[in-house]
Amino acid sequence: MTLRRLATIALLLCLAPAASAAELELVMIEQPGCIYCARWDAEVAPEYPATTEGKAAPLRRLQLREPLPPDVVFARPAVFTPTFILLSDGVEQDRIEGYPGEDFFWPLLAGMIATAQTP
Repeated sequence: MTLRRLATIALLLCLAPAASAAELELVMIEQPGCIYCARWDAEVAPEYPATTEGKAAPLRRLQLREPLPPDVVFARPAVFTPTFILLSDGVEQDRIEGYPGEDFFWPLLAGMIATAQTP
């Protein structure tokens, strides 16, 4: 486990009560043939549900070209895959466009979760 990952976990533990006031969910926008989606699937997906971040914001996958479900509100349409959109009670709070690699993904996601607010 990297030092960066440990710092991320510590930050989430300190801020967990603030983030838990709303129901958080991480939406992954993907499409067939996306090599960065496949890379995320290989590097992050297997451990995601067991992580602090995965427990705070369970993952939901949506396809880029399919209509949005009625319980999801994005600030703007997703254009790139993968796009990771953090929802609070179904409303977009923040997003990561593209997959920056495992070392950058975790701290970015932890920061998004820490600052998420109820709409």
